Amino acid sequence: MTGGHCLCGAVRFEFDSAPLWQAHCHCESCRRNCAAPFTSYLGISDGSWRWTGAAPGVHVSSPGVERMFCATCGTPMAYRADRYPQETHFYAATLDDPAAYTPQQHVHWGEHLPWLSISDTLPRR
Repeated sequence: MTGGHCLCGAVRFEFDSAPLWQAHCHCESCRRNCAAPFTSYLGISDGSWRWTGAAPGVHVSSPGVERMFCATCGTPMAYRADRYPQETHFYAATLDDPAAYTPQQHVHWGEHLPWLSISDTLPRR
């Protein structure tokens, strides 16, 4: 995994380091942001990634939380929060090679949708 892009290709990013973590998020905010039952992220240390295409649009979705997206096609690109200083969370589905993504856990499992059946053995937090 070294980078990714939005649907139209305008917003692009690259990173040089291994992800700090990789997880599926089930919180209501992430579900609504992506219109999906959950979303998958990888955390990258600030200073080891960069935007290489157009700068994304930014939406402050709640105090201390920024969600970045392509202003042209609307693709969600990244998430930043004051409670996770010095890291940015990128959406795994935007990776150039999303098959290289290896989730390690489910987070905010208490908010998962009851109609979604997941049979993996990843930890649920």
